[in-house]
Amino acid sequence: MQVPLIRLQCGANSYDWGKKGNDSAAARFAAATPSDGFTVQEDKPYAELWMGTHPSNPSKDLTTGRTLLDLVEDNQALLASSVASKYENKLPFLFKILSIGKALSIQAHPNKKLAEKLHARDPKNYPDDNHKPEMAIAITPFEGFCGFRPLAEISHFLEHVPALRQLVGDDKAQSFIDTVKASPDDKTQNKKALQTVFGAVLSSSEDELAKATASLVEAASSQGADFAAGGVSSTSGSVLSELVTRLHGHFGPDYGLFVMFFLNFVKLSPGEALFLQADDIHAYVSGDIVECMASSDNVVRAGFTPKFKDVDTLVDMLTYNYAPIEEQKMEPVDYPYVTLNRAAYSSGSEAKLYDPPIEEFSVVRTVLRGNGSKATFDPLDGPSIIICTGGKGKISVGPTVKEIKEGYVYFVGATAECVLESEADGEEDEFVTFKAYCEVEETRNGA
Repeated sequence: MQVPLIRLQCGANSYDWGKKGNDSAAARFAAATPSDGFTVQEDKPYAELWMGTHPSNPSKDLTTGRTLLDLVEDNQALLASSVASKYENKLPFLFKILSIGKALSIQAHPNKKLAEKLHARDPKNYPDDNHKPEMAIAITPFEGFCGFRPLAEISHFLEHVPALRQLVGDDKAQSFIDTVKASPDDKTQNKKALQTVFGAVLSSSEDELAKATASLVEAASSQGADFAAGGVSSTSGSVLSELVTRLHGHFGPDYGLFVMFFLNFVKLSPGEALFLQADDIHAYVSGDIVECMASSDNVVRAGFTPKFKDVDTLVDMLTYNYAPIEEQKMEPVDYPYVTLNRAAYSSGSEAKLYDPPIEEFSVVRTVLRGNGSKATFDPLDGPSIIICTGGKGKISVGPTVKEIKEGYVYFVGATAECVLESEADGEEDEFVTFKAYCEVEETRNGA
């Protein structure tokens, strides 16, 4: 049987929104593993590093050149029989590094039923039939939009941002404000009202958009603080003013400039995380993140992008759940199935679990501080992929020991005990890894 520790060669995608050259973590990490024809070009944007079996950009065994999909299909024991059976001999998650230089599209990912329908109708723009709940964990400081704001904030903007009210229309804007004020606890009615005003923005004409954008940009440059007059909004007027100016500079007149008044704006520090259910609206703005999702490439877009937009589908599919951004963040917990050695304990090393309410994946972020800190992970009844995002060390499975440093990616087969050990030059050095894994629920309750 093949040793269940395989170093992977992973492909980087170049999209316009990526960071350029070596500023991009995705580019640096891709360049850490030898690859024919890949060298980092300083004037080229690098957006994503893909780790997994998805056919759009499958990872390969560095030694043999075979795709990871071929390997796990030929040897189901690498996945565990329970995972192989449930997910048709494929890795159920797609693991990524995203390096965001400018905003991604205003988007949502379809649920399973809608994904099947969209794929059957339009396979070019919806390349598979799977859902795509996803989780983002910050590597560097991160900015993004995530979910709908509390309704009082949206009402506030409809009252205090003339350009937004102009695009929505006076009657619809006032109807929303009155509805929310009269029945703040009627979620069904309020979601319908939210869908109406949100849809009004996205269905406005390009001429209306151009006029409203000119007014909005002028307001941002002259009186941005009025965007959050009275302290009602969780996002300060100066922050909104800067976002309008920055995003207008990137995209010109765009519906996304107005959608952002409906969405929570969030900043994450390294290690902080968000979880996005299928049908949740979001847009990443800047930073480097680890992203894990169900194995799908389906995106429904409506702004901040030259790519295919499907506004009607987006407006119809969204949950219209609204909540403060704190409710979208994920709170990691100590990972219970790891043993730290004395050096790791004394240096304050940690292994934190990010465990979303779905079965396809969970992620462990391990930070080993100082030299010789060691984390021994219990065997999993399922596969995992590990990437190092900082520092250096060793990774071992049984008698197989290999080096691991920034950008190195390994696949670890099911039922293998895995050990990570730091090799630090100084006490302050950190060896940071992320491990995505899947176990079918009945095999380990709570993991």
